[in-house]
Amino acid sequence: MKPGLIILLISGILFGISLPGALKVPRVEADLAAISDQKDSEELAIIEGNSLLPVSDPTNPEPQPVQRIRVVVTGYSSTPWETDGDPYLTAAGTLVKDGIVANNFFPIGTKIRIPELFGNKIFVVEDRMSWKKGNYQIDVWFPSYWEALNFGAKRTYIEILES
Repeated sequence: MKPGLIILLISGILFGISLPGALKVPRVEADLAAISDQKDSEELAIIEGNSLLPVSDPTNPEPQPVQRIRVVVTGYSSTPWETDGDPYLTAAGTLVKDGIVANNFFPIGTKIRIPELFGNKIFVVEDRMSWKKGNYQIDVWFPSYWEALNFGAKRTYIEILES
């Protein structure tokens, strides 16, 4: 190999000089102003003016599943014949609301997901069930008796989320 060609190759590597005929990638610029107007822009970080990276909220990190269990999922509502005592008060002492589930096995406050039925929605165990239903049944609270009845019983899995 000729010394001139070797020097040209080494200088090209060291100083970023491209050889004639080398392919160049076209520069693509994003309209960051349009992206910054989106409502989800607080979840993106602009790095060096040309890169967008997702940013997680450190005050509210996405909980990760630590266990997956097959269960039967049913529905219940705040009707006097389905509850003990006050039908709007959970075993944890809180008022019933969307996202409450009842179970006898998991501690009060356990967070779960039921991905096949409810996607990424997070439920919290705040209520208990009849001891006859066993440990592997989850009762999802519904605002009306008919919604709970129409939900029926479904065999699926739940994800227990990290605390």
